[in-house]
Amino acid sequence: MGGLKDELLKAIWHAFTALDLDHSGKVSKSQLKVLSHNLCTVLKVPHDPVALEEHFRDDDEGPVSNQGYMPYLNKFILEKVQDNFDKIEFNRMCWTLCVKKNLTKSPLLITEEDAFKVWVIFNFLSEDKYPLIIVPEEIEYLLKKLTEAMGGGWQQEQFEHYKINFDDSKDGLSVWELVELIGNGQFSKGMDRQTVSMAINEVFNELILDVLKQGYMMKKGHRRKNWTERWFVLKPNIISYYVSEDLKDKKGDILLDENCCVESLPDKDGKKCLFLIKCFDKTFEISASDKKKKQEWIQAIHSTIHLLKLGSPPPHKEARQRRKELRKKLLAEQEELERQMKELQAANENKQQELETVRKKLEEAASRAAEEEKKRLQTQVELQARFSTELEREKLIRQQMEEQVAQKSSELEQYLQRVRELEDMYLKLQEALEDERQARQDEETVRKLQARLLEEESSKRAELEKWHLEQQQAIQTTEAEKQELENQRVLKERALQEAMEQLEQLELERKQALEQYEGVKKKLEMATSKTKSWKDKVAQHEGLIRLIEPGSKNPHLITNWGPAAFTQAELEAREKSWKGKKSTE
Repeated sequence: MGGLKDELLKAIWHAFTALDLDHSGKVSKSQLKVLSHNLCTVLKVPHDPVALEEHFRDDDEGPVSNQGYMPYLNKFILEKVQDNFDKIEFNRMCWTLCVKKNLTKSPLLITEEDAFKVWVIFNFLSEDKYPLIIVPEEIEYLLKKLTEAMGGGWQQEQFEHYKINFDDSKDGLSVWELVELIGNGQFSKGMDRQTVSMAINEVFNELILDVLKQGYMMKKGHRRKNWTERWFVLKPNIISYYVSEDLKDKKGDILLDENCCVESLPDKDGKKCLFLIKCFDKTFEISASDKKKKQEWIQAIHSTIHLLKLGSPPPHKEARQRRKELRKKLLAEQEELERQMKELQAANENKQQELETVRKKLEEAASRAAEEEKKRLQTQVELQARFSTELEREKLIRQQMEEQVAQKSSELEQYLQRVRELEDMYLKLQEALEDERQARQDEETVRKLQARLLEEESSKRAELEKWHLEQQQAIQTTEAEKQELENQRVLKERALQEAMEQLEQLELERKQALEQYEGVKKKLEMATSKTKSWKDKVAQHEGLIRLIEPGSKNPHLITNWGPAAFTQAELEAREKSWKGKKSTE
């Protein structure tokens, strides 16, 4: 109840101050009657029309000061207040009394309704002392909240610059200075009027109306079991749902207590992102728009129920209380530090007196110490001379060390340059080895092609020899069949001619393959030469990189058409195969 009373007093203080037209700190009794009647009406407190007169019957005509009005206000109004009145209506009544007198006439980026919300937020964040001010820490907190609500980035450097230019004679800003600060757009540059208004409304809902979360979701009916879209508003002990976000048509409430719980449900009946709120007498089935919203709502409701179990206030009120306690702690530490400083100052003054006494004694002994002073001066001159010599020596040593460091730095740079050159050479060497490997692969391909052509050539030769033997046997068999054999011979000669043509074609293909082999061989020689040149370069760099050299090559056979594509052992194997075929024929 004490916290509610403090909040009400802040708004009433604004109204009382607005009624003090001559700034004397007093307000006429007639005006206080009207103010008290209005307060009783909006706070739903029974109004006693004669109580004010009886309370001040010794001072019927004179105006009443703030301190004089407070006993009546506490006894007849604030002590009877219950938490069943409309806080917005109460604040708007007090706002109406003070806005015309105090709100700046210069054009602002915010509307009067936005200024009213800033005024209410100021009362929430201001310090519990009068005249009311909001300290820079709370200004920073509010501006951060507004910036986040507008979707912008917080400019800490800009606020620090603002604090530097802050008037040192003031501990904070008044409510009208805060309204002007937010209204002139100094910390909302690039934002339009609607964005700023929406941000103020969002912060107002959170800090003043205790709105922890709000948004559209689908709700399943209890009777018809149909799904309807509703605007849900989560507060510390209740979830209200409306037809739309203008909050005009309220459809119901979900009362929360420590026995409530929230559970996630699987998708069913075509509805997704479902969750369940279980209360004492009812269960509410709700569908969020997506998984992220579902998780946010479940977490927010779970946190609210947890706070109810702990009996803790809403997060923003608890955070405000912690900030105030921290400021009180810092203020107490500062006062303690000031007290210690005063004690130190007093001790310092005592020490100064003692030093003054000692100084007088020293002055008395000065005449006796004249000779000693001369000796001391002479010793000092000698020490200075020695110190100068040592200093020169040290400068010389330092200079030599700097030269050595510079030399070492140069050597290090040369070494690094050398390493970079070796790395470049290593990369180029790898490229050369890759070219050599590719050339060897091409050579192997040509060798295989030559082997295939020689195989075909040997097959054709064997076939020709077979046909030739058959022709000789046919001639020796009988002369009578000469004509027939002649015809066969003509046919076989044609076949032989065709085989010779094929042989010539194979010979042409073999020559082409040999030319390809020569080209590949030249590439291999170029790659080998390139590798050798790189090897020489690397050898000149102290052998930091060891070349990967190809293995030794076995000598190749040389045929009438050039280097053979097979070894001596392979040739002997093929000769044995041909002889075996001839013997079988």
